Amino acid sequence: MLPEIKKILYATAMGASASYVYRYALLSAKQYDAQIIAVSALEKLSPFGQSLVELHISQEQSKEIHDRAHIQAKERLQERIERLCTLEGGTDPQYAERLDDIIIKEGPPAQIILSVAKEQNVDLIIMGSHRHSALEDAVLGSTTSKVLHNTTIPVLVVRIPDGYHEEGY
Repeated sequence: MLPEIKKILYATAMGASASYVYRYALLSAKQYDAQIIAVSALEKLSPFGQSLVELHISQEQSKEIHDRAHIQAKERLQERIERLCTLEGGTDPQYAERLDDIIIKEGPPAQIILSVAKEQNVDLIIMGSHRHSALEDAVLGSTTSKVLHNTTIPVLVVRIPDGYHEEGY
């Protein structure tokens, strides 16, 4: 029996190559008549960084700034996806309707991707990857590598061309 793909998790760091990877998510969603859940992780401040912030502003102010950052990240990703859907699909609402949800969480990107994929019961994860040397992957580890090695969900890794940048996204 062929696998059924109804929910696709699109993982993004919202960088210059996000539109390149999202096109693969759109194409897959259209092909399989699936919905897309976009997820992005915001890195936490280190304990040292957090203590420096708290020296200069109150905990309440810090929380307010933090909450505003989540809202702005979600709005920015929503705007980018809408622009890309309009560019690719014109007036065809089918493209924009593929996006089911945008989830912004704080923490290590690989952990966020894996937890959201599990929580949302997705059938496919789509994410991009830049070229890394074996040494870089061994020493630093990459988000893509961590996701690939810690999930049973199929992962489509989109290789991002060197120097790729698209204006407006």
